[in-house]
Amino acid sequence: MQTSLPVALSAQLAMEKRLDTIANNLANTRTAGFRSEEVKFETYISNAAARPVAFTSEGASYISTRSGELTQTGNSLDLAVAGNAFLAIQGAKGTVYTRDGRMQMKDTGELQTLNGEPVLDVGGAPILLDPNGGPMSVARDGMITQNGVQLGAVGLFTMPAGANLTRAGTSGVIPDKAAQPVVEFEGVQVAQGYVEGSNVNPILEMTRLIAVQRAFEQAANLTQTTESSLSNAISMLGAPK
Repeated sequence: MQTSLPVALSAQLAMEKRLDTIANNLANTRTAGFRSEEVKFETYISNAAARPVAFTSEGASYISTRSGELTQTGNSLDLAVAGNAFLAIQGAKGTVYTRDGRMQMKDTGELQTLNGEPVLDVGGAPILLDPNGGPMSVARDGMITQNGVQLGAVGLFTMPAGANLTRAGTSGVIPDKAAQPVVEFEGVQVAQGYVEGSNVNPILEMTRLIAVQRAFEQAANLTQTTESSLSNAISMLGAPK
């Protein structure tokens, strides 16, 4: 039984998926709060042939929660999270969690993202500021103060262990398990006047891109060689004697 062709095809499918994720990561190297997408592969063993044959899976993608670099902006409406936690915003279909803390305050006092989504407190309620209260001050634990008056706190949430994250928009994620509010701030804090960048390492991604492209070409060459050998075998066996 000819096994090189299906093995090469399975490798091409896996590498095509990897190429797509790398390209998307590279396209978002400058996107605030963006989380890179990685792919994990598994090997399947088939016993249909005389000898066991290993095939690769198409690959399962997942979103990396690795932190990005913080850049100081000096803008009081820019917030970054240091540590393993997320801000919460009100998306079109429910709560979305993000590390993009670039915010704006409407004339009526609502604290929103640059895209107009309400920023939520730890209880899941939109945060309302005093439009005439001057610049807001945000403490390390997310407590918001205006003109010496505490108006609430920015909600910080952690993802449960084993939760699968689905991308929502450019920088948002939605877990398949309920996120947990942060109550201990020993390893998590809010940094006011900072913006977190993408966690994509462009040099590493370019290196991966080159390696995957070369591997894809090798698999394509193997496929072509296998098809040629099959065609030759059919021609020889089918030739009149």
